[in-house]
Amino acid sequence: MTQSSSLGSKTRTTRTALLAVLGICFMTGLAWASVPLYRLFCQVTGLNGTTQRGLAAPGATDRQIRVDFDANVHKLSWRFKPEVPSETVAIGARDMAFFRATNTSAKAITGTATFNVTPAQAGKYFTKIQCFCFTEQTLQPGETQRMPVIFYVDPAILNDPDARDLETITLSYTFYPVAPALASR
Repeated sequence: MTQSSSLGSKTRTTRTALLAVLGICFMTGLAWASVPLYRLFCQVTGLNGTTQRGLAAPGATDRQIRVDFDANVHKLSWRFKPEVPSETVAIGARDMAFFRATNTSAKAITGTATFNVTPAQAGKYFTKIQCFCFTEQTLQPGETQRMPVIFYVDPAILNDPDARDLETITLSYTFYPVAPALASR
């Protein structure tokens, strides 16, 4: 084997090792960023019924839509339900709904709510201005809290051929307990 052949072999080995290290770094970075990127993608597109966040409603149109409210708890000693099961709202108008949560246990419990909208194609048009689901909620033993959500249905829904004929949107919440290690941070 000549010296130039040996040098070429070392160069290829070094290049392969460098590409492998770069590939590992890229894949690690992609794995680390996948959750926030997926969340951003869902918020932008409304995928899986992910709602939007807004600051102010654009103003009412002459079209109305019914919004049904659903409330659930998972492994939580709470009663949780909407004050009214549904409302008919003007598309584009700001509206407010209330939910009631009661801690039925003998100890303070902190919970966090996840949410979605069905049908899924309505998610990108359902916008929350303020919601109890944006923060953790702590209820003392026997305590009941009234929890508001301020929302509107974006008038852009009227221009979407897949969503403009919807008559009902369901806003669903599920409260989960916050892990003690997370709650103490």
